[in-house]
Amino acid sequence: MERTHISQVKDKIGQQVKIAGFVGTVRDQGSIKFLIIRDITGSIQVVVTKTNAEALKIASSLSLESVVEIVGSVKEEKQAPGGVEIQIEEIKILSSSIPELPIPVVEKNQEETDQQIRLDWRWIDLRKPEKALIFKVWTVMEQAFRNYCIENGFIEIHSPKLTATATESGSELFEVKYFEKKAHLAQSPQLYKQMAMAAGFEKVFEVGPVFRANPSFTSRHDTEFTMYDVEMSFISSHQDLMAEEERMIVAMLKAVKEKYGDEIQRVYNREVIVPKIPFPMLTIKEAKAILGRLHIPNERGDDMSPEEERVICEHIKKETGSEFLFIHEFPTAVRAFYSMRKEDDPAVTKSFDLLWNGLEITSGAQREHRVEQLEKQIKEQGLSPVSFETYLNFFRYGCPPHGGFAPGPTRMLMKLLNISNVREVTYLYRGVKRLTP
Repeated sequence: MERTHISQVKDKIGQQVKIAGFVGTVRDQGSIKFLIIRDITGSIQVVVTKTNAEALKIASSLSLESVVEIVGSVKEEKQAPGGVEIQIEEIKILSSSIPELPIPVVEKNQEETDQQIRLDWRWIDLRKPEKALIFKVWTVMEQAFRNYCIENGFIEIHSPKLTATATESGSELFEVKYFEKKAHLAQSPQLYKQMAMAAGFEKVFEVGPVFRANPSFTSRHDTEFTMYDVEMSFISSHQDLMAEEERMIVAMLKAVKEKYGDEIQRVYNREVIVPKIPFPMLTIKEAKAILGRLHIPNERGDDMSPEEERVICEHIKKETGSEFLFIHEFPTAVRAFYSMRKEDDPAVTKSFDLLWNGLEITSGAQREHRVEQLEKQIKEQGLSPVSFETYLNFFRYGCPPHGGFAPGPTRMLMKLLNISNVREVTYLYRGVKRLTP
């Protein structure tokens, strides 16, 4: 007999089925035992009575979170969760759990177990249906990202994660031994995306890990995470990139809302709102002026602090109803050396951040493709052109005007599900003090 997923059992009333999953609850009522069995699609109540002595004996020996296979008849039962239950005919233990769980799967009060303890036992923490939902949503969101890119003529690339030099600056690098040399884990695929532009690919995307030796313990920082990277040729300015990202975000959120909107509302009390385009847009200068009028301290100079991001988004949402906000035209001092500068104001770059409900989820810019100007900008940031010789060669033999951006899926999930900590939306979090499990 083929296995039936629990979500499909309700369609098989009066039939015999085989299910398999984890034992979530065992309730003993004398000669009857009620079990709640859980698989990736849902949970169901199963019942075993004294008329089936062998099955009752096995059920009596079960510990929570053991893995079982059950054959039984599906019955309509209004008092059971979901309105159906299974009368057990056969039960087989596929894997027994040690009786004392290190963390509970079913929390019995409002307070979850301490996060650090849950992260130590992450695979058990992930058994909770609300945790699994995070990664179901991520799967749909990423599929929508890929579909958008492929349907709009982007080519997928896979750039190396071991590099000889820094991809952005000399800071936040993880150094590794590479035979008799030193190498670094890539901070981003930035330079390799630009190489693809020099190769004439015109539009590329990548989904992959990046590494930042950032000694930060905040709720939105990690040392290894996934990025969605996009690069496009023959753009007129960073405005073209912002318009492309708007369309991409809409496509991703439409897909999530269609498949999981109701479940997200039920589990996380968060309505998935598909935004209208164009998104509101402010220059960094305009944003700082508004924040000044709101009496928010300027802690980061020409850049945005987390508090400023939060307040400016709240302000724009009240004014426009939009959860999204572009901040653009950042000064050269706070952007990477490869950002193109405005022709009429070289102190300002053609760059942007996208904020979603107070959190930066994307950084992007038009890149400088003129090699002489690139060399000048590298020196101005205190870097050595010699270290970037291979990179500079990309631009010596013709390279179209281009630019790109990089949405962060974990930060997007934080806003999509109204979760306040990146550790909760990361499959296995890596931070300053966490390398396990």
